Amino acid sequence: MNSENEDNLETTGAFQSAGEAVAWITGLMPTVGIRPGLDRMNRLLEWLEHPHRRLKFIHVAGTNGKGSVCAYLTSVLRSAGYDVGTFTSPYITSYSNRFQYNGEDIPDDVLLRLANRLKPLADRMAETEWGPLTMFEVTTALAILYYATVSFPDFVVWETGLGGRLDVTNVVTPIASVITNIGHDHMDLLGDSLAEIAAEKAGIIKAGVPVISAASQPEAVETIRRTAAAKQATLYLLGERFSYETISVSENEQRFAFHGPFRSLSELAVSLNGSHQQTNAAVALMTLEVLRQYYAVIVDDDQLLAGLRNTSWPGRLEMVSRQPRILLDGAHNPEGMEALAAALRDVYPHEKLNVVIGMMPNKNHEQTLRHILPLVNSLIVTEPDFHKKMKAADLAEIARRLKKSGDSGPETVIVEPDWKLALEKLRRLADDSPDRTLSVVTGTLYLIADVRSWLLHQTNSEKGW
Repeated sequence: MNSENEDNLETTGAFQSAGEAVAWITGLMPTVGIRPGLDRMNRLLEWLEHPHRRLKFIHVAGTNGKGSVCAYLTSVLRSAGYDVGTFTSPYITSYSNRFQYNGEDIPDDVLLRLANRLKPLADRMAETEWGPLTMFEVTTALAILYYATVSFPDFVVWETGLGGRLDVTNVVTPIASVITNIGHDHMDLLGDSLAEIAAEKAGIIKAGVPVISAASQPEAVETIRRTAAAKQATLYLLGERFSYETISVSENEQRFAFHGPFRSLSELAVSLNGSHQQTNAAVALMTLEVLRQYYAVIVDDDQLLAGLRNTSWPGRLEMVSRQPRILLDGAHNPEGMEALAAALRDVYPHEKLNVVIGMMPNKNHEQTLRHILPLVNSLIVTEPDFHKKMKAADLAEIARRLKKSGDSGPETVIVEPDWKLALEKLRRLADDSPDRTLSVVTGTLYLIADVRSWLLHQTNSEKGW
C-alpha cells in the first residue's frame, strides 16, 4: 500500500476521541472473540508494508512470570539509557497501559490517529475470506505502528497474549526469545498436558534466535529443547546454562547471586516479593547477558543493579494498604497460587489470614485452591466484574468440598458475588486484630484490577485482555 493511500486512511476520522477508538477495539472481544492464527495478522502487516521489520523485539512467553520478566528487562534497559517500548497484557488500569514507551502510556492523540488508520483496514479484512480482525489483532497492530512509526524505541519488550505458536504476537522475528515457565493455564485452548502447553509456548522459537527459559518439568524441557535444536537456536536453560542462589529474603528486598556462562555476579537485589521473583530476575538477567554477547548491548553493573532494584509490577504481591494490611496478587492458576502460598509463609508475618478470591471459569480450580486453603482462616468468594466469570457459589462449593475431603481449610467460607461488598467484609474481618491480620485479594487479574483501582484511586478500572 503506497504512502498516499496510507495518508487517506489516517484522515478518514472514523473516531473523534481515544475513548471512541478504545470502545471499538475492546468491543471486538465479545463480538469476534479469540481466533488463534497468524493469517489475518500477516495480511494486515503486508497491507501496512511490514512495519514490524524495523524493530528489535524481545519476545516473552510462559505461563507465569511474563509480566515481571518484561518489567525487569524494561527497567534495566531504561536504566542503561536505551529507549524501550513495552507491550503487555492483560492491562490493570486502562487500555493504554499495554502500550508503553519509556514507562509512559501511549498518548490519547496517537492512539486515536493509529486507530483511525487501522479501522478502514479492519473493515476491508472483514469482507475477505479471512474474516474480521480480533481485538488482540487490532491491538497488536496498533502497538507495532506505535513503535515502528511514532516512538522508535531501541528495543521492544514484547509479551505474548495467549500461548505462543498461534499467538498474534508471533508474527515478529525477535532478537531473543524468552519462555519463563510452563504450567497449567488456558488448558482449554493450549492442551491438556504440560508437553502440549510447552509445544505452544515453544512456538515462539525462531531459527538461530537464542532462547532463555526457566522451564523445569522434564516433559516441558524436552519439548523446548527439541524445538530449539530443530531451529538451531541456542538454549540457555535455568539449572543448566545459568543459575542463582538466595542470599537473604525480607519484605521488599531479596538478595541473590547469579551464575551464567559469561560471568557471575555476587550480589543482586530486587524489591519485588516472592521467591519466584528471583527466578524471574535471573531469567531477565540471562536475557540481558545474551544481548550483551550477541548484540553488544551495553549495560554497566551499576545500571543493572539499579534497574533490577527499581523494578515494579502492579497487582503481584503488592501491598496496597497498611491499615489494614491488604495484599493483592493475581494468582489465577496452580503455579501462581503455589508461589503466593510460599510468599505468605516466608515473607509476610501474620497470625490470621483472610482471603477474597474470584476466578474465571476456565481454570484448574481444585489444584489452585489446594495451595492456599490450608493457610486461610476466613475465605470470601466473589466474582470479577467481567462478562466471563465463575459464579461465587460454584467456587465456594469447590472450597467446601476440598475441606470435606480431608484437606484443611478455612473456618469460614462466605459467598459475596459483589466484589465491593466482599472487600468491605474483608476489612471488617481485620477490625478485631489489625496488627496480627493479613488480608489478601487474589485470583483473576480482572478482579485484582478493579480492587486495585478502587483502593488506590477510588475509581473503577477499565481492565481487560
